[in-house]
Amino acid sequence: MTIRRRSIARLLALGWLCVLAPAVSGQVPASNAPEPAVQHIGLTAGRSSVLSTDFEITRIAVTNPAVADATVVQPREILIDGKAAGTVSLIIWGADQRRQYDIVVDPGISPLEQRLRALFPGEEISVSANDEAIILSGRVSSNAVSLRSAEIAAATSAKARVVNLLQLPGGNENQQVLLQVRFAEVTHSAALELGASLFTSPTGLKNTLGRITTEQFAAPGFQNLEWTKADSSFGGDVTSAKGEFSLGDLLNLFVFSQKYDIGAMVRALQNKGMLQSLAEPNLIAYNGQPASFLAGGEIPIPVVQGGLGTNSVSVVYKEFGIRLNFTPTIAGDTIRLKVRPEVSSLDFNNAIVLSGFRIPALSTRRAETDVELRDGQSFAIAGLLDNLSQEARSAVPGLSKLPIIGHLFKSKATSASRTELMVLITPRLVRALDPDEVPPLPVMPKRFLQPGDSIGEQLQGGGGLVDAPPANQPAGEAKDDKKKKGGRQ
Repeated sequence: MTIRRRSIARLLALGWLCVLAPAVSGQVPASNAPEPAVQHIGLTAGRSSVLSTDFEITRIAVTNPAVADATVVQPREILIDGKAAGTVSLIIWGADQRRQYDIVVDPGISPLEQRLRALFPGEEISVSANDEAIILSGRVSSNAVSLRSAEIAAATSAKARVVNLLQLPGGNENQQVLLQVRFAEVTHSAALELGASLFTSPTGLKNTLGRITTEQFAAPGFQNLEWTKADSSFGGDVTSAKGEFSLGDLLNLFVFSQKYDIGAMVRALQNKGMLQSLAEPNLIAYNGQPASFLAGGEIPIPVVQGGLGTNSVSVVYKEFGIRLNFTPTIAGDTIRLKVRPEVSSLDFNNAIVLSGFRIPALSTRRAETDVELRDGQSFAIAGLLDNLSQEARSAVPGLSKLPIIGHLFKSKATSASRTELMVLITPRLVRALDPDEVPPLPVMPKRFLQPGDSIGEQLQGGGGLVDAPPANQPAGEAKDDKKKKGGRQ
C-alpha cells in the first residue's frame, strides 16, 4: 500500500512538471529579448505634431514640459507641442507594452535671423541667441554687411552682447590692432606795444606837478608829497618842496632831466614767439576690447568743502599729458575705430591763486570720433587753424589830434597768434613675434659701469668676482693659475 502511494505521488509530480515546463520555457526567451530602439522625433519651437500609435494609450510622461509638452487627444494619438530648444524624453504606456521617444526641439529661424535675411538676401547669416549673448555666424560678401548686421543685432537687445563671427572673403586672421597717433601743433605769436608818458619831478616844474598818460601802460605815480609856502595867500611862492615817485615799469625807454625837472617814459616793445609740439603715442588692443594709454602726470588741486560753520580743504588730482583711448573692431580687412586722443599741458598764464596756492589751468586738445580704415591707411581725424588778432588803442582827447606831437599822446597794443593743429591716426594689424623674429634692442655706445666699479671686484678673500675667472679666460686656465699661485705661497 505504501509503495502504491509513493508511485502515485511521483506520477503527480511528473505531471505538474510537464504542465509548468512550457510556461517557463515561454518566459525565458522574453526576458532576453532586446529593448526596442529609441526613436527620434524632430520638432521646431513653436510648432506642433501628432504622434500615432498602434495600441491603446493608458499613460504618458515628459521629462521637461518647458521644452516640449504632450497631450493625449485620442486613444491612439498624442499631440506634441515644441516650446523651446532642447531634447526631452517621451514615454508611452499601453495595456501590455511601452515605447520611448526622444523629442529634439530645434530653435528654428529666429525673428532676428528672418529680418537679416530679408534685409540682406543671398547672405549666409545664422543667429544663435540666449539671455547673455547674440552670436552671428556664417559668411557675407562685404564688410558693410557684417558691420550693419552687428548693429541691427545690438539694437534688438540692449542687454545681450553681440559676438560677430561673420567671415569675409580674404579676411585677416590677426585679431590685434596697433594704433599710431600723431599730434602735430605749431603756434606763432607776435606782439607790438607803443606808447609814451610825460611827467614832472615830485617837486614840480616851477611849482607845478604834472603827468600825461593814456593809462594803457604803467606810468610813474607821486607819493609822500610835502611843500611849504611863504604865506597862506592864494598864489604864494613855494619855499620848499619834496616828494617821491614810483616807477612800476621802466620798459622800455626812461628819460628824466634833473635840471628841468621833467621826464618821459616810452613803451616800445615788439616780440615774436613760436611753439612746436609733436606727440606720437602707440597702443595695441585686442579686437572689440577698449584700451587706454597715458603719458604724463597728475596735478594736485585743492578743493574747499564747506560744512556747518567749518571749511575743510581736500586735494583732488587731475591727470594731464598725452592720453589715448580707442576700441577697434576688425571686420575682414577693414578696421573700425572708436578713438579719443587727447593732449593736455599746464598753462600757468591762466593760473588762479586759491588760499595761497597757485593752481595752473590746463590747455587741452582733444578729438573723439569713429573712423573706418584698412590696414596701414592714415586719416586726419582732427585739424585746427586758429588765427587770433587783438588791437587796443588809447589817446588823450584833444592833444592827440595835434599835428606831429599828437603821437606822444597816443598808445596802442597789438597782438596776433596763429595755431595749427593736426591729429593723424594709422591702424595696423599685428601679430606676436616668434623668438627668432625679435629685432635686436638698442645698446649703449659705452658701458654703464666701468671695469672695476662692481662691488664683487672690490671684495678681498673669497667673495664675489675674486674667485671667478675673468670673462675672457677659460675656466681650465683659471684653475692652473690658481695652483701656481698656491705653490708659490
